[in-house]
Amino acid sequence: MFRQIRQDIQVIFERDPAARSIIEVVLCYPGFHAIVSHRLAHWLYTKKRVLLARMISQISRFFTGIEIHPGAKIGQGFFIDHGMGVVIGETAEVGDNVTLYQGVTLGGTGKEKGKRHPTIGNDVFIGSGAKILGSIKIGDHVKIGAGSVVTKPVPADSTVVGVPGTIVRHMGVRVDNIEIESPEEDPSSRQEDLPDPVHEMLKCLMDRVSQLEQTLGEKEKRYDVFEIIQHDESSKRGV
Repeated sequence: MFRQIRQDIQVIFERDPAARSIIEVVLCYPGFHAIVSHRLAHWLYTKKRVLLARMISQISRFFTGIEIHPGAKIGQGFFIDHGMGVVIGETAEVGDNVTLYQGVTLGGTGKEKGKRHPTIGNDVFIGSGAKILGSIKIGDHVKIGAGSVVTKPVPADSTVVGVPGTIVRHMGVRVDNIEIESPEEDPSSRQEDLPDPVHEMLKCLMDRVSQLEQTLGEKEKRYDVFEIIQHDESSKRGV
């Protein structure tokens, strides 16, 4: 256990230039507190001490702002920087040397059963606020940009950005897009297919503006502006 703790501390020194001393890491790094608590909770979870494991994970969540379900499997060299708002689901699997920033979610879509959370490969970097949803696999050496929403599998050695997540680099070569076949799923559970009310409202407004412009164009063709002005002046003189 102490060997594992020393390794977790060493990982922080390797990836965070702000870390200055061991005592600072032990006392001031919520990501370190969360991973140490999770290792204990996960051990209890595997021993069928589910309630005690959940209690430890919830206490850790209260103090760190990081929620890791005790059932999640996390490899060596795991590092959470800052960490507030990180959520890792029960059936999530995280490989070795993975780095997460604040606000990352390894969650489900709400429609799946059994294995419903993502599997993350080795040497993966996930930026702030990224959401990886569903029982999908993220390959080794993948980088996921901040704020991305990933709902499809990602091959190894890729860079993903955007909503929905789009592969912009693969095997070191920049690409426009790579379409990846996703596993069979309930269409109602696809996050990227959910309606966008703002987009729908703007579309309706644009359609209405186009309709009004067309109506005004037809009226301008129907009447000569100068004839209307002359008619108004004649009416005034007649009065």
